[in-house]
Amino acid sequence: MQVFRRSVCLGILPSVMPIHPARILFSDDHFLAVLKLPRELVVKGAGEVQKLPLLDFLKKDYPGLRPANRLDFETSGIVLFARTKQALEAAIRQQKGGEWVKTYRTLVTGQPKDAGDIRFPLPARTGKEEASAHTRYHVLKRFEGACYVEAEMLTGRHHQIRRHFARIGHPLVLDHLYGDEKFNRAFARAFHYHHFFLHAFRLTFPHPFAGGAVTIEAPLPQAFEEVLGRLAKV
Repeated sequence: MQVFRRSVCLGILPSVMPIHPARILFSDDHFLAVLKLPRELVVKGAGEVQKLPLLDFLKKDYPGLRPANRLDFETSGIVLFARTKQALEAAIRQQKGGEWVKTYRTLVTGQPKDAGDIRFPLPARTGKEEASAHTRYHVLKRFEGACYVEAEMLTGRHHQIRRHFARIGHPLVLDHLYGDEKFNRAFARAFHYHHFFLHAFRLTFPHPFAGGAVTIEAPLPQAFEEVLGRLAKV
């Protein structure tokens, strides 16, 4: 299995300039994996944007590029792009077949169990009906009032990790949609951060053309590293 890692300080990379080479996590004739910054769009949405989405910068050097997965605006980490139509079709087929393993790291409130499986059904992306949803997690480090956790998404529902941790009573720190507003206000006053920490840390998938498994890892954003360090000192 090939493992691709990149050590980068995200805090100094410009988000309004052409893509820094250090943000390219993996590249071959079929796929391109890029490090998405927090509060950066992958593609242009319906609303007005203040800066160009990631795809707009990339397609200047990689014409015909298509996103094989997407991350929400606040979420950082790995975005895989297909460089050909055949690669996109293969990536979609693999995801539908559950062949991708997507691992996230985040900061949640309280003290959940050391490890667990969350299986609450969630609304499907294609309609209003609910669909099965499965998140597996384990605690990486405990702090006063919060935990650093790693979570594997075994299904791909909208806001799955955020919704699932909220359902078990441990919402993401600073998640103003699903979280604990009293906790969030106190945390923001103490640490001066205002957005939740959710990072697509690792992606593993079988390469549909080269064979074998590919694992790509992305470093945490600088702010995420900083808050972990500060929490460790409390």
